[in-house]
Amino acid sequence: MALKAMLFLFTTFLVFTATVSSKDEELKEVTYVKEPEPAQPPAKVPVYAPPPPVKTPPSQSPPKAPAYAPPPPVNTPPSQSPPPKAPAPVPPVEPPTSPPLPPVKSKQDCIPRCDQRCQLHNRKRVCMRACMTCCDRCKCVPPGTFGNREKCGKCYTEMTTHGNKYKCP
Repeated sequence: MALKAMLFLFTTFLVFTATVSSKDEELKEVTYVKEPEPAQPPAKVPVYAPPPPVKTPPSQSPPKAPAYAPPPPVNTPPSQSPPPKAPAPVPPVEPPTSPPLPPVKSKQDCIPRCDQRCQLHNRKRVCMRACMTCCDRCKCVPPGTFGNREKCGKCYTEMTTHGNKYKCP
């Protein structure tokens, strides 16, 4: 149905343009004579001349570079450098001691600690679920967002999943 409507509109358009174009041909028979306009002189365009070349006096020619000659050998005694000094002893670096973690008494104590531990994890719900389980069983959550697992002891570091991967984040 839409094709028939489009075809009808197209034929109507063709008939209308054919009628208008035939009337244009009748109007072309009448011609109007246009009087020529007086010619205007062309506007002057400023022409810029290139700057004159700089002339150098012929008596002064650039000096020629001398051919390469190695410098004359100098007879000096070899310089003696002082013996190298031993590096200063470095005191042993002690790991920063953090205050002992307060004990976890209930599952409610685990929530803010696990939230802090898992805040940067890309799968936060999975991390929170594992952390809550580890916190409930071991009564500890390590500080920071990653690492420091040894701070919570053997229970936290050795807990594994069924696939033998570490469970606690």
